[in-house]
Amino acid sequence: MSVVFWILAVITILGGLSAVLLRNTVHCALAVTAAFAGLALLFLQLDAQFAGFAQILVYIGAVAILVVFAILLTRGSETPATGVFSRTWFAGLLIAAAVFAVLGWAVLHSTSAFPNESGAPVVTVQQIGQALMGRYVLPLEIVALLLTAAMLGAVIVAMHEKGEQK
Repeated sequence: MSVVFWILAVITILGGLSAVLLRNTVHCALAVTAAFAGLALLFLQLDAQFAGFAQILVYIGAVAILVVFAILLTRGSETPATGVFSRTWFAGLLIAAAVFAVLGWAVLHSTSAFPNESGAPVVTVQQIGQALMGRYVLPLEIVALLLTAAMLGAVIVAMHEKGEQK
């Protein structure tokens, strides 16, 4: 593994940890954006151009910006007066450790499940784009409509909560 991988891994992990541990919600959203950027750069380093650019366009360009707008439109960035940890944080920690252990076990044993697996298939970004605009255009349009409906619903919910505060 190269030095670039370790630098990107540190950026990604620090972004994720900061998103969980910071108290200010706007700072948490910005930390999540840093983690998304680290993941996108890791995808690009692994020659997964489509996943890397989709990560940049969707998660950094849309989801992170939407999270910041949602925070600013609803609650603001004030730090909560009470603690940020719930009373069941230890149960959450145990569940997270169990999920991590199961995922780690699955990853470590996945190589034995596919012993004759050859190299990764070579698919270019252009081929993916042509498939999305050709054979898979209807599912793509349905997903776009669902995401638009979800965004409108979130705006309506945010407007309703804002109106109740007056």
